[in-house]
Amino acid sequence: MMQDPSSQIDPVVLIVGPTASGKTAVSVALAERCGAEVVSADSRQVYRYCDIGTAKPTEAERGGVPHHGFDIADPPDRVSAGRFAHEARGWIEEIRARGRRVVVAGGSGLYLQALVDGFFAGDVKDEAVRAELERRAAEEGLEALYAELKRLDPAYAAKTRPGDRQRILRALEVCHAAGEPFSALHGRGRAAATFPSAWFGLEWPRGRLYERIDRRVAEMFDRGLVAEVRGLLDRGWGEANALKSVGYTETIDFLGGRLSSLEAAMERIRRNTRRYAKRQLTWFRRDKRIRWLAAGGRTPGEIAGEIARAVGWE
Repeated sequence: MMQDPSSQIDPVVLIVGPTASGKTAVSVALAERCGAEVVSADSRQVYRYCDIGTAKPTEAERGGVPHHGFDIADPPDRVSAGRFAHEARGWIEEIRARGRRVVVAGGSGLYLQALVDGFFAGDVKDEAVRAELERRAAEEGLEALYAELKRLDPAYAAKTRPGDRQRILRALEVCHAAGEPFSALHGRGRAAATFPSAWFGLEWPRGRLYERIDRRVAEMFDRGLVAEVRGLLDRGWGEANALKSVGYTETIDFLGGRLSSLEAAMERIRRNTRRYAKRQLTWFRRDKRIRWLAAGGRTPGEIAGEIARAVGWE
Protein backbone atom coordinates (compact mmCIF):
# COMPACT_ATOMS: atom_id res chain seq x y z
CA MET A 1 0.00 0.00 0.00
CA MET A 2 1.22 3.50 -0.82
CA GLN A 3 2.01 5.66 2.18
CA ASP A 4 1.11 9.31 2.43
CA PRO A 5 4.26 11.11 1.21
CA SER A 6 3.78 13.82 3.81
CA SER A 7 3.69 11.28 6.64
CA GLN A 8 6.46 11.57 9.19
CA ILE A 9 7.10 7.83 8.89
CA ASP A 10 7.59 8.01 5.13
CA PRO A 11 11.37 7.63 4.76
CA VAL A 12 13.84 9.48 2.64
CA VAL A 13 15.40 6.77 0.48
CA LEU A 14 19.16 6.90 0.00
CA ILE A 15 20.70 5.07 -2.96
CA VAL A 16 24.45 4.81 -2.51
CA GLY A 17 27.40 2.98 -3.99
CA PRO A 18 30.65 3.48 -5.85
CA THR A 19 31.04 5.56 -8.96
CA ALA A 20 29.54 4.02 -12.12
CA SER A 21 27.30 1.66 -10.15
CA GLY A 22 24.08 2.99 -11.71
CA LYS A 23 22.75 5.19 -8.92
CA THR A 24 21.28 7.78 -11.30
CA ALA A 25 19.32 5.27 -13.36
CA VAL A 26 17.87 3.54 -10.30
CA SER A 27 17.01 6.80 -8.53
CA VAL A 28 15.22 8.14 -11.62
CA ALA A 29 13.31 4.87 -12.07
CA LEU A 30 12.24 4.94 -8.41
CA ALA A 31 11.25 8.61 -8.57
CA GLU A 32 9.16 8.08 -11.69
CA ARG A 33 7.51 5.07 -10.13
CA CYS A 34 6.69 6.59 -6.75
CA GLY A 35 6.19 10.33 -7.20
CA ALA A 36 9.56 11.42 -5.85
CA GLU A 37 12.21 14.03 -6.54
CA VAL A 38 15.94 13.36 -6.46
CA VAL A 39 18.57 15.07 -4.32
CA SER A 40 22.11 14.51 -5.58
CA ALA A 41 24.78 13.88 -2.93
CA ASP A 42 27.83 14.16 -5.17
CA SER A 43 30.61 16.50 -4.10
CA ARG A 44 31.72 17.09 -7.70
CA GLN A 45 28.38 17.50 -9.44
CA VAL A 46 27.62 20.55 -7.30
CA TYR A 47 29.81 22.60 -9.67
CA ARG A 48 28.61 24.54 -12.68
CA TYR A 49 30.42 23.98 -15.98
CA CYS A 50 31.83 20.64 -14.76
CA ASP A 51 29.45 18.30 -16.52
CA ILE A 52 31.37 15.69 -18.49
CA GLY A 53 34.24 15.11 -16.08
CA THR A 54 31.84 14.58 -13.17
CA ALA A 55 29.46 12.34 -15.17
CA LYS A 56 26.65 14.72 -14.29
CA PRO A 57 23.39 13.23 -15.64
CA THR A 58 22.13 14.83 -18.82
CA GLU A 59 18.58 16.15 -19.06
CA ALA A 60 17.64 12.98 -20.94
CA GLU A 61 19.13 10.79 -18.21
CA ARG A 62 17.17 12.70 -15.57
CA GLY A 63 13.99 11.65 -17.37
CA GLY A 64 12.03 14.76 -16.48
CA VAL A 65 12.38 14.04 -12.76
CA PRO A 66 13.17 17.18 -10.70
CA HIS A 67 16.73 17.07 -9.38
CA HIS A 68 18.33 19.15 -6.63
CA GLY A 69 22.01 19.57 -5.85
CA PHE A 70 23.50 20.18 -9.27
CA ASP A 71 25.19 23.45 -10.28
CA ILE A 72 25.01 25.24 -6.93
CA ALA A 73 28.57 26.66 -6.98
CA ASP A 74 31.27 27.87 -9.35
CA PRO A 75 34.42 25.74 -9.70
CA PRO A 76 36.67 27.88 -7.45
CA ASP A 77 34.22 27.58 -4.54
CA ARG A 78 34.42 24.86 -1.91
CA VAL A 79 31.10 23.22 -1.06
CA SER A 80 31.71 21.75 2.38
CA ALA A 81 29.77 18.84 3.78
CA GLY A 82 28.25 21.25 6.27
CA ARG A 83 27.00 23.57 3.55
CA PHE A 84 25.63 20.66 1.54
CA ALA A 85 23.80 19.22 4.54
CA HIS A 86 22.24 22.58 5.36
CA GLU A 87 21.03 23.15 1.81
CA ALA A 88 19.93 19.56 1.22
CA ARG A 89 17.85 19.47 4.41
CA GLY A 90 16.12 22.58 3.13
CA TRP A 91 15.38 20.95 -0.23
CA ILE A 92 14.07 17.82 1.47
CA GLU A 93 11.79 19.81 3.78
CA GLU A 94 10.41 21.78 0.83
CA ILE A 95 9.86 18.66 -1.31
CA ARG A 96 8.06 16.82 1.48
CA ALA A 97 5.93 19.89 2.23
CA ARG A 98 4.63 19.61 -1.33
CA GLY A 99 3.57 16.02 -0.71
CA ARG A 100 6.36 14.50 -2.77
CA ARG A 101 8.75 11.76 -1.78
CA VAL A 102 12.53 12.15 -1.69
CA VAL A 103 15.28 9.97 -3.13
CA VAL A 104 18.88 10.90 -2.32
CA ALA A 105 21.45 9.46 -4.73
CA GLY A 106 25.19 9.79 -4.39
CA GLY A 107 28.56 8.38 -3.55
CA SER A 108 30.06 11.13 -1.39
CA GLY A 109 30.13 9.50 2.02
CA LEU A 110 30.84 12.62 4.06
CA TYR A 111 27.99 14.49 2.35
CA LEU A 112 25.58 11.66 3.15
CA GLN A 113 26.77 11.38 6.73
CA ALA A 114 26.46 15.11 7.29
CA LEU A 115 22.97 15.10 5.78
CA VAL A 116 21.51 12.25 7.82
CA ASP A 117 23.62 12.06 10.98
CA GLY A 118 25.33 15.40 11.29
CA PHE A 119 28.93 15.09 12.43
CA PHE A 120 31.52 16.22 14.91
CA ALA A 121 35.17 17.01 14.27
CA GLY A 122 36.37 13.42 14.56
CA ASP A 123 34.13 12.35 11.67
CA VAL A 124 35.54 14.84 9.20
CA LYS A 125 38.13 13.38 6.86
CA ASP A 126 38.63 14.63 3.31
CA GLU A 127 41.58 13.22 1.39
CA ALA A 128 41.44 15.88 -1.33
CA VAL A 129 41.42 18.73 1.19
CA ARG A 130 44.25 17.12 3.17
CA ALA A 131 46.38 16.63 0.04
CA GLU A 132 45.89 20.26 -0.94
CA LEU A 133 46.90 21.42 2.54
CA GLU A 134 50.00 19.23 2.43
CA ARG A 135 50.93 20.75 -0.93
CA ARG A 136 50.41 24.27 0.37
CA ALA A 137 52.46 23.56 3.49
CA ALA A 138 55.35 22.48 1.28
CA GLU A 139 55.04 25.43 -1.11
CA GLU A 140 53.87 28.30 1.11
CA GLY A 141 55.22 27.21 4.46
CA LEU A 142 53.48 26.43 7.73
CA GLU A 143 53.43 30.08 8.74
CA ALA A 144 50.97 30.89 5.94
CA LEU A 145 48.66 28.06 7.00
CA TYR A 146 48.82 29.15 10.63
CA ALA A 147 47.78 32.65 9.54
CA GLU A 148 44.84 31.09 7.70
CA LEU A 149 43.87 29.13 10.81
CA LYS A 150 43.92 32.34 12.86
CA ARG A 151 41.50 33.85 10.36
CA LEU A 152 39.16 30.83 10.10
CA ASP A 153 39.27 29.61 13.70
CA PRO A 154 40.92 32.15 16.02
CA ALA A 155 39.82 30.28 19.14
CA TYR A 156 41.63 27.09 18.14
CA ALA A 157 44.63 28.97 16.73
CA ALA A 158 45.10 30.65 20.11
CA LYS A 159 45.58 27.20 21.68
CA THR A 160 47.89 25.90 18.94
CA ARG A 161 51.62 26.49 18.63
CA PRO A 162 52.61 28.08 15.27
CA GLY A 163 54.97 25.17 14.65
CA ASP A 164 52.48 22.36 15.40
CA ARG A 165 52.07 21.12 11.85
CA GLN A 166 49.75 18.21 12.62
CA ARG A 167 47.25 20.26 14.62
CA ILE A 168 47.27 23.14 12.14
CA LEU A 169 46.66 20.89 9.12
CA ARG A 170 44.00 18.86 10.93
CA ALA A 171 42.11 21.97 12.06
CA LEU A 172 42.21 23.45 8.55
CA GLU A 173 41.06 20.14 7.06
CA VAL A 174 37.99 20.28 9.28
CA CYS A 175 37.39 23.97 8.56
CA HIS A 176 37.42 23.44 4.79
CA ALA A 177 35.67 20.06 4.64
CA ALA A 178 32.94 20.76 7.20
CA GLY A 179 32.51 24.46 6.57
CA GLU A 180 32.69 25.18 10.29
CA PRO A 181 35.56 26.00 12.66
CA PHE A 182 37.24 23.04 14.32
CA SER A 183 36.61 24.61 17.72
CA ALA A 184 32.86 24.81 17.00
CA LEU A 185 32.62 21.13 16.10
CA HIS A 186 35.01 19.81 18.72
CA GLY A 187 33.11 18.29 21.61
CA ARG A 188 29.71 18.96 20.04
CA GLY A 189 27.24 16.16 19.52
CA ARG A 190 25.89 15.30 16.11
CA ALA A 191 22.78 17.17 14.95
CA ALA A 192 20.90 14.37 13.22
CA ALA A 193 18.22 14.97 10.60
CA THR A 194 14.59 14.89 11.68
CA PHE A 195 13.44 12.63 8.84
CA PRO A 196 13.63 8.82 8.84
CA SER A 197 15.86 7.25 6.21
CA ALA A 198 16.23 3.95 4.38
CA TRP A 199 19.62 3.12 2.85
CA PHE A 200 20.24 0.92 -0.19
CA GLY A 201 23.58 0.16 -1.85
CA LEU A 202 24.16 -1.01 -5.41
CA GLU A 203 26.57 -3.92 -5.50
CA TRP A 204 28.51 -5.20 -8.52
CA PRO A 205 31.13 -7.91 -8.95
CA ARG A 206 34.46 -6.09 -9.06
CA GLY A 207 35.23 -7.04 -12.66
CA ARG A 208 31.85 -5.82 -13.87
CA LEU A 209 32.20 -2.54 -11.98
CA TYR A 210 35.62 -1.96 -13.53
CA GLU A 211 34.15 -2.60 -16.98
CA ARG A 212 31.51 0.03 -16.29
CA ILE A 213 34.17 2.47 -15.13
CA ASP A 214 36.23 1.88 -18.29
CA ARG A 215 33.16 2.42 -20.45
CA ARG A 216 32.30 5.63 -18.63
CA VAL A 217 35.82 7.01 -19.12
CA ALA A 218 35.62 6.30 -22.86
CA GLU A 219 32.22 8.02 -23.01
CA MET A 220 33.60 11.10 -21.25
CA PHE A 221 36.22 11.60 -23.93
CA ASP A 222 33.70 10.86 -26.69
CA ARG A 223 31.41 13.56 -25.24
CA GLY A 224 34.19 16.15 -25.21
CA LEU A 225 36.04 16.07 -21.89
CA VAL A 226 39.15 17.66 -23.40
CA ALA A 227 37.12 20.59 -24.76
CA GLU A 228 35.36 21.00 -21.40
CA VAL A 229 38.69 21.16 -19.58
CA ARG A 230 40.11 23.63 -22.10
CA GLY A 231 37.09 25.85 -21.52
CA LEU A 232 37.61 25.75 -17.75
CA LEU A 233 41.30 26.57 -18.14
CA ASP A 234 40.44 29.46 -20.46
CA ARG A 235 38.32 30.91 -17.64
CA GLY A 236 41.38 30.89 -15.39
CA TRP A 237 40.16 28.03 -13.23
CA GLY A 238 43.15 25.71 -13.52
CA GLU A 239 43.68 25.81 -9.74
CA ALA A 240 39.97 25.63 -8.87
CA ASN A 241 38.80 23.15 -6.26
CA ALA A 242 36.51 21.44 -8.73
CA LEU A 243 39.38 20.57 -11.06
CA LYS A 244 41.47 18.85 -8.40
CA SER A 245 39.67 15.57 -8.88
CA VAL A 246 39.82 12.46 -11.01
CA GLY A 247 39.23 13.15 -14.69
CA TYR A 248 40.24 16.77 -14.56
CA THR A 249 43.76 16.53 -13.11
CA GLU A 250 44.79 13.89 -15.64
CA THR A 251 43.32 15.80 -18.58
CA ILE A 252 45.07 18.97 -17.41
CA ASP A 253 48.33 17.00 -17.24
CA PHE A 254 47.76 15.82 -20.82
CA LEU A 255 47.08 19.33 -22.07
CA GLY A 256 50.15 20.59 -20.22
CA GLY A 257 52.38 17.95 -21.78
CA ARG A 258 52.95 16.07 -18.53
CA LEU A 259 51.28 12.97 -19.96
CA SER A 260 52.54 11.77 -23.30
CA SER A 261 49.25 10.91 -24.98
CA LEU A 262 45.49 10.97 -24.69
CA GLU A 263 45.53 7.22 -24.12
CA ALA A 264 47.95 7.71 -21.22
CA ALA A 265 45.51 10.20 -19.69
CA MET A 266 42.61 7.80 -20.16
CA GLU A 267 44.52 4.95 -18.55
CA ARG A 268 45.45 7.17 -15.60
CA ILE A 269 41.79 8.15 -15.16
CA ARG A 270 40.68 4.52 -15.32
CA ARG A 271 43.23 3.57 -12.66
CA ASN A 272 42.44 6.48 -10.36
CA THR A 273 38.68 5.97 -10.71
CA ARG A 274 39.04 2.32 -9.67
CA ARG A 275 40.98 3.45 -6.61
CA TYR A 276 38.30 6.01 -5.83
CA ALA A 277 35.60 3.32 -6.12
CA LYS A 278 37.51 1.15 -3.65
CA ARG A 279 37.65 4.02 -1.14
CA GLN A 280 33.92 4.62 -1.56
CA LEU A 281 33.15 0.96 -0.91
CA THR A 282 35.38 0.95 2.17
CA TRP A 283 33.40 3.91 3.54
CA PHE A 284 29.98 2.43 2.80
CA ARG A 285 30.81 -1.08 4.06
CA ARG A 286 31.22 0.39 7.54
CA ASP A 287 27.61 1.56 7.58
CA LYS A 288 25.42 -1.31 8.71
CA ARG A 289 22.22 0.55 7.80
CA ILE A 290 22.84 -0.08 4.11
CA ARG A 291 20.94 -2.93 2.50
CA TRP A 292 23.03 -4.10 -0.43
CA LEU A 293 21.24 -5.03 -3.65
CA ALA A 294 22.82 -7.07 -6.44
CA ALA A 295 22.73 -4.80 -9.49
CA GLY A 296 24.27 -7.07 -12.12
CA GLY A 297 21.86 -8.57 -14.65
CA ARG A 298 18.92 -6.44 -13.48
CA THR A 299 17.31 -3.36 -14.96
CA PRO A 300 17.09 -0.10 -13.02
CA GLY A 301 13.32 -0.58 -12.96
CA GLU A 302 13.62 -4.00 -11.34
CA ILE A 303 15.92 -2.64 -8.63
CA ALA A 304 13.63 0.35 -8.12
CA GLY A 305 10.70 -2.01 -7.67
CA GLU A 306 12.52 -3.93 -4.96
CA ILE A 307 13.30 -0.70 -3.12
CA ALA A 308 9.74 0.58 -3.46
CA ARG A 309 8.34 -2.59 -1.95
CA ALA A 310 10.92 -2.63 0.84
CA VAL A 311 9.97 0.85 2.06
CA GLY A 312 6.22 0.44 1.56
CA TRP A 313 5.94 2.83 -1.35
CA GLU A 314 3.89 0.26 -3.25
